[in-house]
Amino acid sequence: MSSPEIFQLSLGPLTGIAFSPDRSQVCVCPNTNEAQIYTRNGEQWDLTDTLAEHDKLITAIAWGPNTNRIVTCSQDRNAYVWTQTEQGWKPALVILKINRAATCVKWSPAENKFAVGSGSRIIAICHFDEENNWWTAKQIKKPLRSTILSLDWHPNNYLLAAGTADGKVYVYSGYIKGLEAKPEATIWGDRLPTGAVLAEFKSPNGGWVHDVAFSPSGDILAFVAHDSSLNVIYAAGPNEPPAAHIVVKLPSLPFTSLTFVSESSIVAAGHDCQPILFTGSESGWSISHSLDDPTSSSKPLTPSATGVRSGGVGRLGNNEAFNMFKAADSKGQRGTPQPGAAPSSAGLTPVGQDGQLLTIHQNTITHVEPYEWNQNGEVSKIFTTGRDGRLVLWPVSAGKGLSGRMAGLQV
Repeated sequence: MSSPEIFQLSLGPLTGIAFSPDRSQVCVCPNTNEAQIYTRNGEQWDLTDTLAEHDKLITAIAWGPNTNRIVTCSQDRNAYVWTQTEQGWKPALVILKINRAATCVKWSPAENKFAVGSGSRIIAICHFDEENNWWTAKQIKKPLRSTILSLDWHPNNYLLAAGTADGKVYVYSGYIKGLEAKPEATIWGDRLPTGAVLAEFKSPNGGWVHDVAFSPSGDILAFVAHDSSLNVIYAAGPNEPPAAHIVVKLPSLPFTSLTFVSESSIVAAGHDCQPILFTGSESGWSISHSLDDPTSSSKPLTPSATGVRSGGVGRLGNNEAFNMFKAADSKGQRGTPQPGAAPSSAGLTPVGQDGQLLTIHQNTITHVEPYEWNQNGEVSKIFTTGRDGRLVLWPVSAGKGLSGRMAGLQV
C-alpha cells in the first residue's frame, strides 16, 4: 500500500475544503473570511486565487464536480456561488433569509440545488432564480430545535439527511416543485413534499451529531455523535422502523466526520487525530484498522506554530497537575510518559515519549471525504484536513485489526 501524501497548507485550522473536479485544485479556508484556491504543482500546492466576499469566518465550502461552481457559506449569514470566468471567479448572492450563522453546505448530486444548514434552526434548500438572476431558498424549519451541524444528500437528488446540535438526525424530502420531476417512492418514504420528515433518529446518549452520510446506494445512513458513538441505520421501507440500528460505542474520543468507502465500510476521524476504517453489515459493525500507521517514522511532525505552546501562564506553567490535565485534554494522554514506558492514550491515539502524537495529524481532524474511486465505484483514496492545517491523502485498503498496533491502549 502506498504511503499517505502530506501537505501543510496552513499553520492554523482549515475550516472548509473542497477539491476541483479533476483534483488539480483545492479551495480551502484558513480560518478567515477568505477562501483560497491552490493549484497542484508537483509535490506542492501554489496559491492562485482568493475568493473574498464574506465579512466573517467561512464555515464550509462545496465544489460541484459537474458544473465547476463553488459555494461558500459563512458566519456572516450569507452564502455565495462562485462561477469561473475569463476575468476570474465571480460571486452570485444567495438569498438565505437566516438570522444566524450558516454552518454547513452541500451540493445535491445533480447540482441543480444545494442545502445550507444554519444556527437559525433552518435548512435552506437553494436553487437558481433565472428571472431575478440570484439564488433563492426554500426553508425547512420543522421540527428543528437547534443548530444544524451537518448535511448529506441521498444519491437520488431528492432526500436530505441533517444532523443537529440536540442529538437528532432527520431525513427530509428536498424535492422542489417546478424545478425537477416528481420523485418516485424510496425505501425511506413514498410521500415526498418539500420538507417532509421521512425518518428521525437520536444519538444513544444525547451527544450532538457531528456528521451524517448516506451509503452509495442510499439505503444506509450513518452518523457520528459527540457521545463517542458511530451509528449505522438500515432502512426497511416507507413508514416502517429501520431494519437495523447498529450503535458502535467507541473507546476513543468522538469522531467529527465520516464517509462511506463502500456499502460495507466507513472511514471516520475526529479528536483522535487519525482516520479509522470500520467494516460491517446489517448484523453488526466493528473497527477494522487505522489508516495511520503509528510505527512509521518517515513522516515529519507538524510545526509547533500550529498551536502547540511552550511553557505556561503564571504559576500554572510549571504545575505538574496542571500539565497532566493539559496533556489529557489536548492529546488524550493519561499521565506523564515515563522513560521506557509504552506509548499510551485515553483513546485510540498513540503518544510518544516526548508527548507528541505519533499520528500524521497533530490536532483534530475535521473533514473526511472521498478523493479517488476505483473501477468498481468504491473509494480507493480519501482526504482529511484538520486544525493542524494539514491536508493528507490516504489510500484505503483492507488490513489487519488494531491488536498489534494498539498494545499500549488505555481505556
